[in-house]
Amino acid sequence: MIEELKELDTLEILENVDLKNYTTFKVSCIAKYFATPKNIEELCFLLDILQQKKMRYKVLGKGSNVVFVNPSFDGVIISLEHFGKMKIEENLITVGAGYSLMKLSFDMASKGYSGLEFASGIPGSVGGSLVNNAGAYKKEIADVVETAKVLMPNQEIKEFTKDELEFCYRSSFLQYKNDYICLEVTFNLEKKDSKEIMELIKTRREKRMDTQPLEYPSAGSVFRNPELESAWKYIDALGFKGKRMGGAEVSRKHANFIINRGNATGHDIKCLILEIKEVVKNAYNIELICEQEFVE
Repeated sequence: MIEELKELDTLEILENVDLKNYTTFKVSCIAKYFATPKNIEELCFLLDILQQKKMRYKVLGKGSNVVFVNPSFDGVIISLEHFGKMKIEENLITVGAGYSLMKLSFDMASKGYSGLEFASGIPGSVGGSLVNNAGAYKKEIADVVETAKVLMPNQEIKEFTKDELEFCYRSSFLQYKNDYICLEVTFNLEKKDSKEIMELIKTRREKRMDTQPLEYPSAGSVFRNPELESAWKYIDALGFKGKRMGGAEVSRKHANFIINRGNATGHDIKCLILEIKEVVKNAYNIELICEQEFVE
């Protein structure tokens, strides 16, 4: 397979890559292969060969909501880090799926575009954030999306409208289509005073520093908020703050954060998440929904 892929001189394929630096949990997992296609043609070429060889693959954004449970991944990780171009046409901003959502938030603020202030603390990629309808401060990606270009399983590129993406709380149609790959997203933003936007972002960052354990690797909020109350309140009430499973710990600062104390494994994190789910279910008859994806 590697020999066939080398037919494309520019396609970079690395072997035995530790994914520790490609996920926000900073958990070690050795990927057999790690590919970084530079354009759609290379991506399609890669997918063709993987499908012919029936080889497992996983498309990875910034790794902010992914937990690799096992110490190794016997397949190909496809990074879209080179899919990061931007085009601005009046209020419509089209951005590649690999672009950092946090960086986009700051870039737009500096140019006087409002609508992505809520995303200044979300460490995901544009593509991953679209798939999961990332949000904060009662705002979400769905509020500002115009369209998204997606690579279909037959390698046709289709443009989806906001309605066709079927957004709901922390979810979209694409979340259930693992063989659909987001390539780029077009946002509809509003022109405002840049200084006002940056001041709002600064204020929110200061609040996050006070209330969230940003000094430790994590994936942000672990569970979606149920209808009646914030997830952290149930977890806190049950005494989970400081609870450890191996190197994974429920933050003492924010009960809906699980942090890596330095040597956590994906298995540690998964076990701790499942224990919290079970205890909350038994105590309150509430089924907490995990925002993280377990890759085994």
